Amino acid sequence: MKVSAKEKYSYGLGALGKDMIVALIFVFAMLYFTDVLKISASFVGSLFFLAKFWDAINDLAMGVIVDNTRTKFGKFRPWLVIGTLLNAIVFVCLFTNWGLSGTALYVFAAVMYILWGMTYTVMDIPYWSMLPNLTSDKREREKLSVIPRIFASIGGSLIVAGFGLQIIDFLGSGDMQSGFTRFAWVIAIVFIVTIGITVLNVKSADKAVSKTAEKVSVKQLMKIILKNDQLVVAIGIILTFNLAIQFVNGVSTYYFIYVTGSKMMFSVFTMFAGFAEIGGLFLFPELVGKISRAKVYLLACLSPVVGFVLLLITGYVAPENVFLTAAAGILVKLGSGLQLGTATVILADVVDYGEYKFGTRNESVTFSIQTLMIKFSSAIGALLTGFALDLTGYVPNAVQSPATLMGIRIVMIVLPIGFTLISYLIYKKFFRLSGEFYDEFMAILTKRKAETIEKEDLLPEENREMLEKLPADI
Repeated sequence: MKVSAKEKYSYGLGALGKDMIVALIFVFAMLYFTDVLKISASFVGSLFFLAKFWDAINDLAMGVIVDNTRTKFGKFRPWLVIGTLLNAIVFVCLFTNWGLSGTALYVFAAVMYILWGMTYTVMDIPYWSMLPNLTSDKREREKLSVIPRIFASIGGSLIVAGFGLQIIDFLGSGDMQSGFTRFAWVIAIVFIVTIGITVLNVKSADKAVSKTAEKVSVKQLMKIILKNDQLVVAIGIILTFNLAIQFVNGVSTYYFIYVTGSKMMFSVFTMFAGFAEIGGLFLFPELVGKISRAKVYLLACLSPVVGFVLLLITGYVAPENVFLTAAAGILVKLGSGLQLGTATVILADVVDYGEYKFGTRNESVTFSIQTLMIKFSSAIGALLTGFALDLTGYVPNAVQSPATLMGIRIVMIVLPIGFTLISYLIYKKFFRLSGEFYDEFMAILTKRKAETIEKEDLLPEENREMLEKLPADI
């Protein structure tokens, strides 16, 4: 039930590098393609969107592959090593100037972006799939789940999103292409080192895999997804909230550069937002210990809505006001931090519920949904941003028309408010893995696991008495 501090923080540290990589892609890739490589915004948006149809197959297939992996090193860590090395190479290549132009440049951008998504999946799915196997204790899981999210927020939201423009300017001495390339190299090295620490020090998740666990076939995949009612609900919760956040990630650089007219406001917003997201993650285990998860999720959704409204008002009355911009960032990402903690625990609980309902433990298939939802929501954001920019006459590095500014505002503020509220409505109406029902199915699952361990002759003698004390009617 308990996880050692060494494993907790070695596991969490792995999220630092991988979310620095994903932040540079989700926050800056569109700006890099349009303003540095001079690729059409609508082409970039369409590329990001269409790539996700392949990801829908790729991510789920990787979930099946990981769930069916059996090696002496476990089923998670081998894929972490393979995926990290491949993704780091593709990532650096993507942000390197190869002297291409015209059709060759468009083909290169499309191929490298798709390869980046595929190789990131190879690493990301097994990483998050380790979580439910580290502990099944409810409170321990709530505390553990926020540690990788905190490291992810430090790397992605704070360092890359918060200071990315300044780092790129510094590393490139004013040349954005050189800045992006050098920053990509730094991030890739951090990525390899931090995941390496996870692989070397986090072994209990692989040890928890049953020797007799049934392998998952492609035919069973749709049953696992569609017949697990709470997984379908989790998809709705995560997708809608992530759509809200990815809209912000995709268009925020344009919003602050062209609507407020200040790069500094982008840094103010993202820096304070990053600290707030980390604060929300720190608060999450304390809040769920004092109030219900449902109330925590209500707070997670209401806080961003207030923040978006404040940002809208600020954009009209005081676009370069540091205090109001910082306050908006804090409100938006405080809720994001609480939502990240909630979503991680939800998926871990869904893994247990799926095992209770179907008798198979499909960590990687379940968590592949998370990877797919994040990438799909970022693609939707990029698609709408790209078309909004092109349809309203966006011109890189120029003063924008009122129509373009309005399009940016809609994608940055109006759409995120709508999707945040939808996410809460789905949670409130359909999610039921809590209270007495949660305790009941977990008790049954605990009995089944103990009996399986006993059959495999792995149950320590001192734990057999605990098994016998469980109620006979479970």
